[in-house]
Amino acid sequence: MSRLQDRYKKDILPELEKELGIRNPMAVPRLEKIVINIGVGEAIQNAKLLDAAKAELTQIAGQAPVVSRAKKSISTFKLRKGVAIACFVTLRHKRMYEFLDRLVNVVLPRVRDFRGVSPKAFDGRGNYTMGLRDQLVFPEIDYTKVDKTRGMNITIVTTARTNAEAFALLKKLGMPFRES
Repeated sequence: MSRLQDRYKKDILPELEKELGIRNPMAVPRLEKIVINIGVGEAIQNAKLLDAAKAELTQIAGQAPVVSRAKKSISTFKLRKGVAIACFVTLRHKRMYEFLDRLVNVVLPRVRDFRGVSPKAFDGRGNYTMGLRDQLVFPEIDYTKVDKTRGMNITIVTTARTNAEAFALLKKLGMPFRES
């Protein structure tokens, strides 16, 4: 069991029960999965760029990513249906908690001019999405081998029903929200 998962079960779960007024411990919000997505629009011209993104995502997440293909053709982007344009990975259980622990304690403090993540990025159903501009903030990535900086979207899916419940959960898990 990871450090953050252990802390969630021992400390955070009882605190959230009291704070949100939930009697049933199974109804307390918890993390379900974390999805990391890297879109590689330039892969239309050069398919090797997608391979580099896959390799970097494998290093960051610790598991192999899935290649995502275009669902329909869009002529203005010179995009054909079925062309590989992105890769993503879904983390659950131990890997999810370990990634979130690394994200909060190691990666986000390394972001330049970091003042906290936006508290407004919830989707209304208790899920939180944030974007990172480049992959070099992850200590696993060797910056001498990087050909191009790529951004990524990180979506944290919770079992919370409302934004307030999800905010309370992520705040207790250590997510550094910006004071607005």
